[in-house]
Amino acid sequence: MKQIVKKLIKENKTISIMEACTGGALSTALTDIPGSSKIFNFAAVTYSNEYIIKMGVSKDVIDEYTVYSMETSDEMSKAICDFTSSDFGIGVIGQLNRHDIYNIVSEKDVIYISIYSKRYKKFYNKSLRVDKIKRHENKKIIVNNIKQMLNDVLKIR
Repeated sequence: MKQIVKKLIKENKTISIMEACTGGALSTALTDIPGSSKIFNFAAVTYSNEYIIKMGVSKDVIDEYTVYSMETSDEMSKAICDFTSSDFGIGVIGQLNRHDIYNIVSEKDVIYISIYSKRYKKFYNKSLRVDKIKRHENKKIIVNNIKQMLNDVLKIR
């Protein structure tokens, strides 16, 4: 994360996050880096469909694809980017170690990650399966995958 923060500061770019299953772990990883306040605009931890929709995700997208989908993750990353006028938005959603009675899906423990670039109007996506028994271990895996995605998007070597 240190290189990501440095790169964003150098390029005078900002980032915002809407995260669900990670429960703030991504925001914590970012704000653990000194200087992150220069590039980090806002984070929303959204655990219910109601608040995901209130933050700008289309109910129609959730109804058509389910809340646990890449389409919803894309909507999250763009909505948070638009809401905060950031250069990049990140959306992450999925189920960790439990069955969601309000959102029935065929696959558990699949995580959907989207990074939206306002400049290029482009989504960078990844889905992954997490299978650790402890939630915090799954969150670490997800955060590490997002770090790698950000490195690739920002072309940090």
